[in-house]
Amino acid sequence: MRPSSRSALARFDELLTAILIVALLLLVAVYLPSNARRSYSGPAHVLDGDSLVVGAVETRLKGIDAPEMGQFCLLDRKPWRCGEAAKSALHGAIAGRNVTCDGEGRDGYDRVIAVCRIGERELNREMVEKGWAVANGAYLAQEKTARTEEQGIWASQFDRPDQWREMFKGT
Repeated sequence: MRPSSRSALARFDELLTAILIVALLLLVAVYLPSNARRSYSGPAHVLDGDSLVVGAVETRLKGIDAPEMGQFCLLDRKPWRCGEAAKSALHGAIAGRNVTCDGEGRDGYDRVIAVCRIGERELNREMVEKGWAVANGAYLAQEKTARTEEQGIWASQFDRPDQWREMFKGT
């Protein structure tokens, strides 16, 4: 009786090992950084004016840079929380609807870099058009229009987000 119980135990151990290996391979495949282009969609949680979580995918909006959450701008010589305002603008643009993103590559924080939409509305473009983000490699015409019309942060004095990060890094 002992030899057969050992073989049953050995078979169970082999099965458990195989299941663990398959689970580990699946985890690696899912979380391995990938530069492959991919589309994904789902409910979105806004992190700040240029990043959000779509479904379970942390996403950075491609081609734009919004004020940081701790960043202040000056309007009529008074500071205001322009970073929080940018986050609120993106949250309002989404308004609880599902977001669809086309991502390609990852940034230094391992977020997927993507162009995201709600239906035909492109969120990246809209954030720059409405003045809640600056152009960062794309959307230069939209930035120029927002600046001319003093939309969003362009109605105030502000440091571009990359300059602000440089000034306050490590603090």
